[in-house]
Amino acid sequence: MTDSTVELLEQKYAQYNRPDFIPHDPISIPHRFSRRQDIEIMGFWAAVLAWGQRKTIINKSLELATLMDDAPYDFALNHQDGDLKRFLAFKHRTFNATDTLYFLHFFQDFYKKNDSLESAFLVENQIGQTTTEQSLISFHDRFCGLEYFPARTRKHIATPAHRSTCKRLNMFLRWMVRQDDRGVDFGIWDKISPAQLVMPCDVHVDRVARHLGLIQRKPTDWQTALELTTALRKLDPADPVKYDFALFGLGIEGFV
Repeated sequence: MTDSTVELLEQKYAQYNRPDFIPHDPISIPHRFSRRQDIEIMGFWAAVLAWGQRKTIINKSLELATLMDDAPYDFALNHQDGDLKRFLAFKHRTFNATDTLYFLHFFQDFYKKNDSLESAFLVENQIGQTTTEQSLISFHDRFCGLEYFPARTRKHIATPAHRSTCKRLNMFLRWMVRQDDRGVDFGIWDKISPAQLVMPCDVHVDRVARHLGLIQRKPTDWQTALELTTALRKLDPADPVKYDFALFGLGIEGFV
């Protein structure tokens, strides 16, 4: 990695990891809330819906929040069957009412037994894990393991076991885990380390990273996300995913 590449990444990280980044990004959705569980629920949902234009993602996430009376945690815990009718018309691309109702079922089941969604991602010997690979596999199996799970909903929860880059879940973990004083990421989880995070690798980040020589692998899959993370870990072993801001920013600038 050349000195000019390092300088560019540091410059763009500083440029985009700042509060004025928030309003135009899906992370603005959980930033509307202050309660930990509300942040988790809406952060998770905004991340899962994060494909397509950012404006549309934000609008659809706001629609979900409105349907939950702008109190996601309270609604998830206490909704009755009759409250679910309002979700039957919800749709975002291939995410439909069946998926929506199962997500609500999962949230209700989970939060009746747990205080934080972080618990759903934890694995035995979490501290000893190099990356969140096992956390993502474990979460997928747990999320998809409840009674009445609809098979079609599986496509919305990626897993490294299927070689997916897990872009949206990695982005959600970045939001919840990364801790700094910039005001963008929340840093409300402390059992997963920022050093374990894996880069959210979408087509734009992938294209910029390849142009900068950070990825050599031809396919774009889970191993590619690990390769990119390993390259960025050389710059900051404790917080490699902070450079998501830089690569994403360069992507939306049309750097490549």
